[in-house]
Amino acid sequence: MERLAGKICIVTGGARGIGRAIAGRMAAEGGKVVLTDIDREAGQAAAAAIGCTFESLDVREEADWARLAALVPRAEVVVNNAGITGFENGPVAHDPEHATLEDWRAVHRVNLDGTFLGCRYAIGAMKAAGTGSIVNISSRSGLVGIPAAAAYASSKAAVRNHTKSVALYCAQQGWAIRCNSIHPAAILTPMWEAMLGTGEDREARMAAFVADTPLRRFGTVEEVAAVAVMLASDEAGYVTGTEFNIDGGLLAGSAASPG
Repeated sequence: MERLAGKICIVTGGARGIGRAIAGRMAAEGGKVVLTDIDREAGQAAAAAIGCTFESLDVREEADWARLAALVPRAEVVVNNAGITGFENGPVAHDPEHATLEDWRAVHRVNLDGTFLGCRYAIGAMKAAGTGSIVNISSRSGLVGIPAAAAYASSKAAVRNHTKSVALYCAQQGWAIRCNSIHPAAILTPMWEAMLGTGEDREARMAAFVADTPLRRFGTVEEVAAVAVMLASDEAGYVTGTEFNIDGGLLAGSAASPG
């Protein structure tokens, strides 16, 4: 079943993790995938493995988006997945008291500015046909406060709200351009490896991280990709401005829920 047959699909941050899984699943569903990433080497390797096209893209840079628009002026699906936590280069203060303005802005520049530019590109690439699907990858952290990662939480909350603004704007123009957000919680991606380690206590660490999750496990990148494909497909033609939580039931209640 090729639910995305013939659709041009742009996926940012596609070199690894959730982005790579989405790109792979969209290609398997017949999409003509353009995988983008700031990491040229990893991005080219991922695209080669999937069997899709690679384009270098720094989502923070307006000029990069303009170059992509010239190369790929039309698209039916745009997935704004590229993002950072702010901890990629090691521990740094990201709480509301000690975070530096520089670190705060660095996270927002990728996560929020990158999504804004991606949505703007998507509208331009879709409005001639008057139809398309924009999928923004937010986070469970965009729905609740995260004291030790305030910039990340703030940026992902803004992605959630901007998604709704884009959805309403497109509907007001009379376009069938849909925009929705996905909010993954603990999804097992490479970003977790530094915290989980490779020692004998790895399984215990994994269990501790998901102890408050009703399903008691990490989610998989394939489970996120499945939702992204559904939103990109024509099956979701009446779905816009909506958020989808992929969190194992975490936000269905609270940590204090009776057991």
